[in-house]
Amino acid sequence: MPVSLTAKHVRCKIAAAIREAVHRNLTSNEDIERFIDENLPFSIRGSYGGNTSCVEIRGGDEFVLCDAGTGLRDFGNHIMSAGYGVKKVYNIFLSHTHWDHIQGFPFFIPAFIPGNRINIYSFHTEAEHVFQSQQNSLTFPVPLESMSAEKQFIILKPDREYDIAGFRVRGIKQNHPGDSYGYCFERHDKKIVYATDSEHKEDVWDAEQKVINFFRNADLLIFDAQYSFLESAHVKENWGHSSNLLGVELSVAANVRHLCLFHNEPLCDDESLDKFLQDTRNYLKIYSDASPLKIDLAFDGMELDI
Repeated sequence: MPVSLTAKHVRCKIAAAIREAVHRNLTSNEDIERFIDENLPFSIRGSYGGNTSCVEIRGGDEFVLCDAGTGLRDFGNHIMSAGYGVKKVYNIFLSHTHWDHIQGFPFFIPAFIPGNRINIYSFHTEAEHVFQSQQNSLTFPVPLESMSAEKQFIILKPDREYDIAGFRVRGIKQNHPGDSYGYCFERHDKKIVYATDSEHKEDVWDAEQKVINFFRNADLLIFDAQYSFLESAHVKENWGHSSNLLGVELSVAANVRHLCLFHNEPLCDDESLDKFLQDTRNYLKIYSDASPLKIDLAFDGMELDI
């Protein structure tokens, strides 16, 4: 579910920043900016945010997005404010049709503009029905049919590779209630894997190693790490999500270059997520202090270059 930064949290951040700054000689705007960037942890100087899943992948000929959670609203607003939201093609790849992965679409401004084309790709045959139901009159005042952009729902098959928007695209079925699918996007010599809402069991280590091979040599792996290992193994087992520690283990096994922990637990505040990221990086040291794997934790507006 989407979560917001509360007034209490903002007050705590301000108080913590003042405590850090009170004995420093910050006499210019440059001093203040440097202090913020170099001396304050991310949990104080910023926020991980609270949108539900939506990721843009750049580099192709058209817009490419993974999932249509509440982050899609911010993306659409950004596109419109930048002045290039008209007569464009938007390709949205759905991991699955749970509400947190589609609830941003009714607020996606480019979908209301005639001349735009929205291609919604999914492995779920009922995707169009789900989008229509989300906007029926009992739950939303504007039906899907009133969004004036051309909309097309395209059903994919996991055993095929597709050429879409300048990318080679493949999918893999994942362990999640109602089934979810991960995506691999390849262009030239770069590879991005988007693999959220998946609970990995012992079979990831079997002889076939489907998941590891799907991740193999990825330049960036966006990985569901909603839970700690203890949560995923006991309290929240079979809830359909994975852990940060398993993300490290699979990344090392698959020779992934950059791991981005994703689908953050909405109950965690920024300080908790900072610690979660540091614990994950510390766990990597079990393999090697000099491991080339880079680890980050997703936040709203984050941009990564590969």
